[in-house]
Amino acid sequence: MAEIVLYGAASAAYAGLALWFWSTRWRAPAPARAGLTILERALLLAPLALHGWLLYAEIFLAPQLRFGFAQALSAMLWLGVLIYWTESLFLRLDGFEPLLLPLAALAAPLPAIFPGMASRGVPASAEFRLHLALAMAAYSVFTIAMLHAVLMAILERRLHQKQGLALGLPPLLTLERLLFRLIGAAFVLLTLTLATGLLYSESLFGRALRFDHKTLFALLSWATFAGLLAGRHFYGWRGRTALRWTLAGFVMLMLAYVGSRFVLEVMLGRG
Repeated sequence: MAEIVLYGAASAAYAGLALWFWSTRWRAPAPARAGLTILERALLLAPLALHGWLLYAEIFLAPQLRFGFAQALSAMLWLGVLIYWTESLFLRLDGFEPLLLPLAALAAPLPAIFPGMASRGVPASAEFRLHLALAMAAYSVFTIAMLHAVLMAILERRLHQKQGLALGLPPLLTLERLLFRLIGAAFVLLTLTLATGLLYSESLFGRALRFDHKTLFALLSWATFAGLLAGRHFYGWRGRTALRWTLAGFVMLMLAYVGSRFVLEVMLGRG
């Protein structure tokens, strides 16, 4: 019961901050907008720390490994908020918070609502924990990249409507450079995730690759982001083309683990 209350507190804090940033960044006149204040940064750090501690206890301190779709989504959004909080130290990203924080508010309490089933026959080895950490880092950076792509689309639309930089965002070219840096970093993490997955699969199942739907969607996502980075390098892809490829790769990445685990745990009732 105490765990549910704590998860609920983290979720409520994210939601309250999302409402605050929406009212002060998206609705306030442009002169009133600024980067994160010291108080806002401290207020955001509080649910971030609580959420992180709950996830650490859930994933690393529990006697049996439970890592289903709920834990994956919750950890992914926690890392996403952490990445944003760190990123905001170096770059003003007003308008980003009302997109990210509602997702964190929804994802934070999921492990308490859907605890999942304890994984059977999965050793808590160092290589598995490394694979898990790399996978969550890749998911999180791709989430931030996807939201950056959405912000770019919003900014481009407002510019076409001659509304200027009303959201207090960086210039479009700055966001575009940052988007591809994020995608590049996430692509490296995804490549390392797949590589460690091959090593882990071989040690557990006696073969290097289990070709199932999770593997298929993971490889399709990797190929999509590889194609996007190649298109950017050789053909200068940007704008709506980059947005479409980013969203397509992100959807396939979500289907690779989160989607399959949701079907197994919620729809089929299997661990």
